[in-house]
Amino acid sequence: MHLRLLGTGSADGWPNAFCRCDSCEAQRAAGVLRGQTSALLRVDGTAVLLDPGPEVLAAATRCGESLADVRVVLVTHAHADHFGPQLLLFRSWVNDEPLDVVGPATVVDEARRWVAPDSTVRFHAVDAGDVLDLGAAPHGGGEPIRVQVLSAAHTVMASGDAVLYDVTGSDGARVLWACDTGPWEASWFEMVRDAAYDAVLVEETFGDRADLGSGHLHLGTLGSLLERLREVGAVTTSTDVVAVHLSHHNPPEDELVRRLADLGARPGTDGERWETGLSAGR
Repeated sequence: MHLRLLGTGSADGWPNAFCRCDSCEAQRAAGVLRGQTSALLRVDGTAVLLDPGPEVLAAATRCGESLADVRVVLVTHAHADHFGPQLLLFRSWVNDEPLDVVGPATVVDEARRWVAPDSTVRFHAVDAGDVLDLGAAPHGGGEPIRVQVLSAAHTVMASGDAVLYDVTGSDGARVLWACDTGPWEASWFEMVRDAAYDAVLVEETFGDRADLGSGHLHLGTLGSLLERLREVGAVTTSTDVVAVHLSHHNPPEDELVRRLADLGARPGTDGERWETGLSAGR
C-alpha cells in the first residue's frame, strides 16, 4: 500500500491567500504551503484517488504523479474542495479505461453530468454502512480492495450526505480516510473496533478555535477522537496518525508539530509519500 498526499490544507488552503493573520504570515515566511486535501492511494495494483477537488490535477503533476492508472475515485461529500467533477470530462478526452466513482448520492448525481451516456465510468451511490469490493481484474487490473463506508459528522445539505472511508488491501493493509468530520457519535466507534489501521488520515481544521461549530475537528476534539480510537483498537502504537485539512486556525508549523505530537499525531505535508511499514518521506 502506497500513499501520496497531494494536498493537506482546508478549502481555502494554508496560508489563505487573502489573509494576513499571524498563522498565515508565519507559514508564508517558512515556505510551508498547503493546498486542498486530497490523496492518491495505490493498493494491490489498484490506484485510488481520494477527494479530488479542483486543485488535484495540478497538485498531482507537481508531485510527479500520473493519474492515468486511477481506477477508483472515493469522494466523501459534495463540497467543492472535495470533488471537482470536471476531472471526469478531462479524463475522458484521453482515457476510456473503466473507472469506479464512489460517493454519496449528491456526489454521484453531479458526477453523472460530466460523462457521456456510453462512458465506462461506473457510479456507486453509498451510505454509511455500505461495503464494496473494487478494483478486481478485469475491471481494475489488480486485486480487489475492500471499501467500508463510515459515518461522518459533517453535512453539505442534509444529514448523511457526507461519509468517510475505511480501505483495506488484500494483504490486510488498512487506511482510514476521515476527512471531513466533526466529533463522532459514541456508537460509531464500534464500526472500527480492532481495525488496527496502518494509517489514519484525519482532518483537523479548526485548530485552537472551539467556537466554529461541530462540522470539523479542532485540536481538543481531535485528541478526544484519537483517545477513543485507541480504546477500541483502531489506532495502535504502530498507526501513523496524520492530520490533514489544516487551516490558518492552527498555530504555525513548529508549534503545531509539537501539539500534535502530544496527541500521538503529526501534520501531513503536501507531496509526502507513505508506504506500509515505512516512514513517510518526500
